[in-house]
Amino acid sequence: MQIPYELILGWRYTRAGRATRRNGFISFISGVSMLGIALGVAALIIVLSVMNGFQKEVRDRMLGVVSHIEIFAPNGAALPDLARTMHEVRAHPQVIGAAPFIATQALLARGEDMKGTVVRGIDPSLEPGVTDLAVELKNTGLNRLIPGDFGVVLGGELARSLGVRQGDKVTLVAPSGQVTPAGVVPRLKQMTVVGTFDSGHYEYDSALVLMHLDDAARIFRLEGPTGVRVKLQDLHKAPEVAAELSRTLTGDLLIRDWTRQNRTWFAAVQVEKRMMFIILTLIVAVAAFNLVSTLVMTVTDKRADIAILRTLGASPGSIMGIFVVQGAMVGVMGTLAGLLLGLGVAFNIDVIVPALEQLLHANFLPKDIYLISRMPSDPQRSDILPITIISLVLAFIATLYPSWRASRVNPAEALRYE
Repeated sequence: MQIPYELILGWRYTRAGRATRRNGFISFISGVSMLGIALGVAALIIVLSVMNGFQKEVRDRMLGVVSHIEIFAPNGAALPDLARTMHEVRAHPQVIGAAPFIATQALLARGEDMKGTVVRGIDPSLEPGVTDLAVELKNTGLNRLIPGDFGVVLGGELARSLGVRQGDKVTLVAPSGQVTPAGVVPRLKQMTVVGTFDSGHYEYDSALVLMHLDDAARIFRLEGPTGVRVKLQDLHKAPEVAAELSRTLTGDLLIRDWTRQNRTWFAAVQVEKRMMFIILTLIVAVAAFNLVSTLVMTVTDKRADIAILRTLGASPGSIMGIFVVQGAMVGVMGTLAGLLLGLGVAFNIDVIVPALEQLLHANFLPKDIYLISRMPSDPQRSDILPITIISLVLAFIATLYPSWRASRVNPAEALRYE
């Protein structure tokens, strides 16, 4: 099959021979445009991959403490029929674990130090089925939560702020007081610290208190668990499963999935990611529109060639096609180079960043500040495909005007002084 001459000439002009100083300069400008597109595409892929990595890291740490779905009674009351609710929840095909819990707030005091906390009463035998944190603590903390012993497992930051260790005593102050002839007296209970945990999520490490479900019910005077925590096969289906459970569960119950518990944070990340995409796309756009100057210079340099092709019978559309091919080739090669560079860095960032830290004697992610010591990266097809398509489309659009001007060259005018 014969290759169209427009493709052949467009490829020859893309290589832009260096026989003359002018051609050499055009070749340099073309190379700069290609390099700019490659760097812009690579920067977009790397930045969005790192942002995805940080989002995944925070999400995984958060889901190590919270469950995929929480079902609870209104106003913090006990569930009216725990056994029925558990049975209906486990009947859903997406559910792989369910555990009852009590959630409330209280003050935790030791000496003159007092902290506001979120108290979670759990069943140590069922809790590992709904959170990864409970799996880690199964043999180091949860097994020490014995009904009647009033033991607690504290978040690491909370324990450090109170200055307590395993075996120390702390005082739990319940929010509802006890009415006596002398007035309302706060209800206090001395608890024993049986363990601590570090989830890597400051919000929970600094405020969460775990205790046995029966002890929490006695302290807060509840008839039973206030809710059920649920774990799913696919965490991304949590909103869909929550909607289905809201239609099938018996009773007046409230349902909340993990995406709604930290909606503000996830919305902020999405907005930031969208803005970074727009800003970095402008870099690709600037590099792509450098093709305009490259093609304008090429058209000016090739006016005689264009005139000869026109006299030989080439149509204006064919002339336009030649320069569209030239610009498109630069865009395609720049985009592919940027794609390979960006993916290469994104998939090997866990090797590149430590090497740079060692070379520069710097620490980009201090663990005591960011709680993670490595740079996370998560390249996603949903980001990479739009980046590639946008880069190619911008490069193609940049070729249209210079190519149209080339097709309008008058052969007689171009050959008058040749």
